[in-house]
Amino acid sequence: MAGGLFALLDDVAALVKLSAASLDDVAAGASRAGVKAAGVVVDDAAVTPKFVEGVDPKRELPIIKRIALGSLINKILIILPIILLLSEFLPWLLTPLLMVGGTYLCFEGAEKIFEKFGWIEHHEEPKKESKHGKKNDGDSEKKIVRSAITTDFVLSCEIMVIALNEVASEALLPRAIILLVVALAITIGVYGSVALIVKMDDIGLHMAREDKPGTQKFGRFLVKAMPKLLGGLSVVGTFAMLWVGGHIILIGTDELGLHALYDFVHHLEQPVAMIPAVGGLLGWLVNTFFSLILGAIWGGIVAGIAIGITALMKSGRNDDKEAGVQKDQTSEQKISADTSSPAATSAGEAADAGSPTDHGAGPKPDYAPGQDKDSPKN
Repeated sequence: MAGGLFALLDDVAALVKLSAASLDDVAAGASRAGVKAAGVVVDDAAVTPKFVEGVDPKRELPIIKRIALGSLINKILIILPIILLLSEFLPWLLTPLLMVGGTYLCFEGAEKIFEKFGWIEHHEEPKKESKHGKKNDGDSEKKIVRSAITTDFVLSCEIMVIALNEVASEALLPRAIILLVVALAITIGVYGSVALIVKMDDIGLHMAREDKPGTQKFGRFLVKAMPKLLGGLSVVGTFAMLWVGGHIILIGTDELGLHALYDFVHHLEQPVAMIPAVGGLLGWLVNTFFSLILGAIWGGIVAGIAIGITALMKSGRNDDKEAGVQKDQTSEQKISADTSSPAATSAGEAADAGSPTDHGAGPKPDYAPGQDKDSPKN
C-alpha cells in the first residue's frame, strides 16, 4: 500500500516537472515570437491612438476597449485557426506568406518615409467630433471602431504569422498554446499602453491643477510630452517595420534558394560576432542594419510601383472626365450653332407664322370655315 502511494507521488512529481518544462517551453517560444513581432507591435501602438483623437474624453477608454476586443477576435477566432491549419497541412506556404507580409511591412515603412519627405500626400485620417463640440453618437463610434479593427486585422496577421514562423517546429498543441499566449500578451500590452498614452494628457491636466508645485510641473510635463511620445513611437515603428520586413525578406529569399543576399550579410556579420563579450550584440547590429537597408530598398521599390500604378489610374480617370466634358461642350456648341444659323432662324419664323396659336398675324384665309381650301369659290 505504501509502495503504491509512493509510486503515485512519484508519478505526480514527474507530471509536475513535465508540466513545468512545457510551461518553460511555451514561455520561451512566446518570448521568441514576441520579439520578432516587435516591429509590428510598436507600429500598432503608434497607430491606434490616432483613432480616438478628438473624441469625447469620456468615450476614449470605452472605444479602446471595443477595439481591443475586436483585435482579440481577429487574432484568436479568425487568424489563429487559419494559420494553424496552414502550418499543419501546407507548411511550404508559410515562407511565401511570410514574405508577402514582410513586403507589406517594407511598403508601409517606405510609404511613411515618402510622406515625411513630402513626396506623396498623407493619408486622410478618419473624421471625428471635436472635444469641444458635441459628443460622438453611436454611429460615429461604430465607424471609428470598425476602421480601427480593420487596420488592426492587417497588423494582427503580420504579428501572428511572424510568431508562427518562430515556433513552426513545435508540435501542434504547444504551437497553438504559444500563439494564444502571444495573441493575449500582445493585445493586452498594446492596448494597455494605448489607453495610458491616450489618457496621459488628461492625467497631466488633472495634476497641473493640484496645489503642489512639483505635481503641477510634472503634470505640465506629461501634457507636453504626449505629442513627442507619439512622434517618437511613429519614428521607431517605421524603422522597426523596415527592419523586421527586411529581415523576413532576407531569410525568405535564402529559404527559397536565393542565397546571395543572406550570404553577403552573414559574411559581414561573422567577423564582428567573434569579438569577445560584445560579439553577439555587434553581430545582431550588423544584421539589423543591413536588414533595415534591404527593407528600405525593397519597400521603396514596391511603394514606387504602387504610386506609379495609382497615378496612372488617376490619370486615366481624369482623361475620361476631360473627354466627357469636351464632348458635352462640343454638343452644346453644335446645338447653339444650329439654333443660331440663318436657315434655322427663317424656318423658325416660318413655323411661328404658320402656327395655329399665332392668331392675328399674317393674312386671313379667303375660304369660309368648314370649306376645303382647294374647292372653287362660288
